[in-house]
Amino acid sequence: MPVIDNGTCSGVIGMKNSFILLHIAIFLASCSGIFGKLIQLNEVFITWYRMFLAAIIMLFIMLFNKKRLRLTGENVKIAGAGFILGLHWIFFYGSIRYANVSVGVVCFCLSGFFTALLVPLIRKIRLSVIELLLSGLTIAGILLIFHFDSSFRTGITLGVISSLLFALFTVLNEGINKVNDIRKTTTCEMLGGTIGIGVLLPVYLYFFPAGRILPQSIDFVYLFILSLVCTVSMYLLLNRAQRNVSAFTVSLSFNLEPIYAIVLAVLIFDEDRQLTTSFCIGLALIILSLLLQMLRVIIHKKQGAVNS
Repeated sequence: MPVIDNGTCSGVIGMKNSFILLHIAIFLASCSGIFGKLIQLNEVFITWYRMFLAAIIMLFIMLFNKKRLRLTGENVKIAGAGFILGLHWIFFYGSIRYANVSVGVVCFCLSGFFTALLVPLIRKIRLSVIELLLSGLTIAGILLIFHFDSSFRTGITLGVISSLLFALFTVLNEGINKVNDIRKTTTCEMLGGTIGIGVLLPVYLYFFPAGRILPQSIDFVYLFILSLVCTVSMYLLLNRAQRNVSAFTVSLSFNLEPIYAIVLAVLIFDEDRQLTTSFCIGLALIILSLLLQMLRVIIHKKQGAVNS
């Protein structure tokens, strides 16, 4: 009879702690759509100010901890992942602007499906049928929760692109976090998004002139909270969780974000959303897919430790 030693137990406990950190990060992330609706700037400037303020906060944290940031090939690679994250936020906020919070966050649930497809392509491994089935279970839940209106077509399109970009970021981020300091990773990603989007801003403004560039006083307050709580705190938790949790599990777990965000949108913006029977069934399917994946990860961790 195999015996699970203390190292195995600590590994399982570490995995459970990672799941807790991940779900705290998801709850914080669910608030970002609300701020995207409250802030009176377009999606590009919301994203740029968000990443700029987050980068400033992270640089102060690095300075306080006496950490230095050097210009290396690895850091440039991490910054590139941050730029992809910034593009994800632009399309995410665009989806909210052209539709509503519910549409934006529900489309975001497709990131688990895209991750299941991207991981085999990027890492040259076999496609996981189980992950596709779990993604299918989630998609079924999404369709039950939200019946897409044809008037939201532009918002839905932007939302799908947003989920694809987040899936790509998650796959890249998984490898980055296994070998790098969490604070350095988050700082480089925020700087990468700030610089990358900043370079593209003149081109964007040439083709799409913005009515407002500078945030008003209340917008600045919202942006600061968005940067500190929903960006810095959230991504520090997410980056730490990804040391033990796979990219697919992260993307699948983020399917809970729409549930939190939709409830907040109903309470704050009075969006036309009711907790109907289909909503409850859809929520149950999403939670079931998450529980099955978490159980699968924990069993796999135990088996790996026993066989080692």
